[in-house]
Amino acid sequence: MKSDRPGVLHVFDDIEEADNHLPLWWLATLFGAIVFSAGYWLMFHTMHQAKSPMEEYREEAEAHRAQLKQSGPSSDGVLLALSKDPQVLSEGEKVFKTSCVACHGQNGEGVVGPNLTDRFWIHGGGPLAVHASISHGYPDKGMAAWGPVLGQEKVTNVSAWVLAQRNKNLPGKAPQGTEEP
Repeated sequence: MKSDRPGVLHVFDDIEEADNHLPLWWLATLFGAIVFSAGYWLMFHTMHQAKSPMEEYREEAEAHRAQLKQSGPSSDGVLLALSKDPQVLSEGEKVFKTSCVACHGQNGEGVVGPNLTDRFWIHGGGPLAVHASISHGYPDKGMAAWGPVLGQEKVTNVSAWVLAQRNKNLPGKAPQGTEEP
């Protein structure tokens, strides 16, 4: 039903439909959103001037992975888990056969360096202690610091391989150090 009052277009069930102007803040929000979305589209999808959130995430994740590779394993559990991974053991054995055989023998039985297959350890037989021994070495006792030479990934792999050889008790050099389980 039409209304006789000015500004009221329609009345139904005592509800009046009026022809009012939108509030200015609504219009400002609408036009601001349009301008923002056009700018966003141009920056991210047309001109590629800025990184998308997914690209930023990938870069941060890659940087974190690189930092983890440089810092080495964070716990005994990580190294023990790696000592059961066939691929890691294969890589670790290659590194051992290339860099460690001269002192520790073909299978870690000990030549000039200590036997790595028994229960006795000079500087600790825990996973992180083994990793630290390989990475930082003991130059006063003839053990080179292999961390700077090999890099943390190879040091971690060879540490896992050495841990897998523990308690095999291969015949070789007599036990040195203290007994550890």
